[in-house]
Amino acid sequence: MHSWPRPEVPRLDPALGAPVPLVLFDTSSQDYNVVSTPDGRAGMYVCGITPYDATHLGHAATYLAFDLAYRQLLDNGVEVTYVQNITDVDDPLFERAERDGVDWQELGTSQIDLFRSDMEQLEVLPPQHYVGVMDAVDEVIAMVQGLLDNGSAYQIEGDEYPDVYASIHATEQFGYESNYDRATMEKFFAERGGDPERPGKRDPLDALIWRAARPGEPSWDAPFGAGRPGWHIECSAIATNRLGPTFAIQGGGSDLIFPHHEFSAAHAEALHGVHRMAETYVHTGMMSLNGVKMSKSLGNLVFVSKLTAAGHDPSAIRLGVFAHHYRSDRDWSDAGLTTATLRLERWRSAVQRATDLTTARALVAELRSALADDLDTPRALSAVDAWALSVADEDVAESEAGQIVRTAVHALLGVRL
Repeated sequence: MHSWPRPEVPRLDPALGAPVPLVLFDTSSQDYNVVSTPDGRAGMYVCGITPYDATHLGHAATYLAFDLAYRQLLDNGVEVTYVQNITDVDDPLFERAERDGVDWQELGTSQIDLFRSDMEQLEVLPPQHYVGVMDAVDEVIAMVQGLLDNGSAYQIEGDEYPDVYASIHATEQFGYESNYDRATMEKFFAERGGDPERPGKRDPLDALIWRAARPGEPSWDAPFGAGRPGWHIECSAIATNRLGPTFAIQGGGSDLIFPHHEFSAAHAEALHGVHRMAETYVHTGMMSLNGVKMSKSLGNLVFVSKLTAAGHDPSAIRLGVFAHHYRSDRDWSDAGLTTATLRLERWRSAVQRATDLTTARALVAELRSALADDLDTPRALSAVDAWALSVADEDVAESEAGQIVRTAVHALLGVRL
């Protein structure tokens, strides 16, 4: 499956100084990690959408955060292999299609197309590998078989639907990624797609990795019976088949910490015999609207496509999201978008009038430092604000200083000035 066109990412002049290695907060250790880039390479996997509704700002904020990480790695000369999945076979998609009286595949295709358009508008760097579950079923089947063969998974017996489950006891370190206690795991598992009361399971927390075929559901043939992939194992298979058993970054929203990322990692670790799938697990905060968490059930979603259709500059939308740190639970409002739009206008005016090379070069160093420090966008934005205020209010042609800042803000923040 194709992703979307890659936007221009300008390179900064080496004379501006050395880039700064990227440090990100690791959920599993609750500490900061320098992103590992052996041989100048890094693998990054970010969980993609389930295409049953349009891209809202909660989605966009997550992908914008990892776009920043990608840009900082590029600035360091790192060759990034970026992988993202699409959960184009799943219950929410089927349920929405049935509710709306449409074909589930047609619904999925329409929403994937809209997502691509939104990402292109926001100048988000695309993954090199953009993979739908339907394109990776054979990979999932191979992984399920491997887990069955080494005793990490089992099949429900004596049931009309012989589903396959992965055991939470397949790895000694299960639970390290989330650091949650058993009670918290049980709570989130029940709330986030788990089936703790399924008869025949050896442990209520064991995760479904192959759902046996049910009437009216799509299914694929497999040695252990026709069916379709479970949620967590799709990401595990797609990621490790393209990045290897271990890689630098696994990312997504904080609501994916458990069970999704815990199990995605556990499946890979159980199959490949590695201690941890990702070196750094990175999670973004949730987005709210006027103080209330964005939710489909509440109907308070803000859609990227509607913002751009209303004429809002994608760079202003990026600045609106970047006004808060990516790991914080953030609020979106019309007032915040207005502030971001005014900030963008000030910056654009300043680059037209800037003449001081010293302050321009100092700003580049500060931007690199701030963004390398766990993507500290509030600090980065404040630095550009201070620089813009320092620019003399003179009517002059854009100079080298303005060009330096324009290039740096575009390359590192993805904001066009």
